[in-house]
Amino acid sequence: MRPIVTMVVFAALMSGGTAAARAETPEEWIALGARVHGGYGAFIPLGIKIGLDAVDRLKAKPRELSVTYYDSEKAPCACFADGVAIATSASVGQRSLKVDPEKAPDGAAAVIVIRPRQGGPGFKYTIPLSALPRLGKINTELDPLGRHDAVMKADALFEVAPVN
Repeated sequence: MRPIVTMVVFAALMSGGTAAARAETPEEWIALGARVHGGYGAFIPLGIKIGLDAVDRLKAKPRELSVTYYDSEKAPCACFADGVAIATSASVGQRSLKVDPEKAPDGAAAVIVIRPRQGGPGFKYTIPLSALPRLGKINTELDPLGRHDAVMKADALFEVAPVN
């Protein structure tokens, strides 16, 4: 993808423009994820997958969701949060994305709570530590497009539960 197109896609997503996040092609997600995060490892598409799931379940438009991310000391980094951010258009600058100082519970690589920005019930996504070896294998064996496709097709990489 040409850099100007990437910038337009990024601007549309971050500004709440009419470009629906779920309409992005795999190549556009990869370019956007790599631009925002600095690379496109397997954690970014998992964050995108979670963010898109929340957008769909909550029937949300860009900038309508609030995300609280709980990291784990056992996860190598908080890359999942960047994927969730680009899929939901949540951001630290908009105060709609918060990385909580409280850690994810034992057995979890990360916990992400996504709810409507105006309040109300939402969903809690838990990425179990047991998903990390699988994600690591995807990361080392595949190129960015392969990573994206493998994660998007994979089952059991996260658990989801309603929260009030």
